[in-house]
Amino acid sequence: MPESILALLIPIIVTLGAFMMVFGIRYLQNKENMAMIAKGMEPVRESKKADPSKTLRNGLTFIGAGLGLLLAIVFDIILQLDEDRSTGLYFALIAMFGGVGMLAAYLYERKNPPE
Repeated sequence: MPESILALLIPIIVTLGAFMMVFGIRYLQNKENMAMIAKGMEPVRESKKADPSKTLRNGLTFIGAGLGLLLAIVFDIILQLDEDRSTGLYFALIAMFGGVGMLAAYLYERKNPPE
């Protein structure tokens, strides 16, 4: 198969596959709820309550990862590292500062426990 046709078909197939997956999941959930109603049971509804501690943890982790990425870019520009060393620097600083963000969330939650 020519590469140009394959390059055109890949995004179409991926999009259709994602749509069919979402459609199939919703269809099966609806079918399960209808079967529960037919048997006289109450369908289980998932609560969409926001969890503040999870939001705080995710937010601080992303802030830390962003700061790690920013610091890695600054170090890469200042030190003018070759590609092998700069790649390691990027991964290390993103992981370290992401961990610092998670630690900050843990310490905050330990001091101010959720109600």
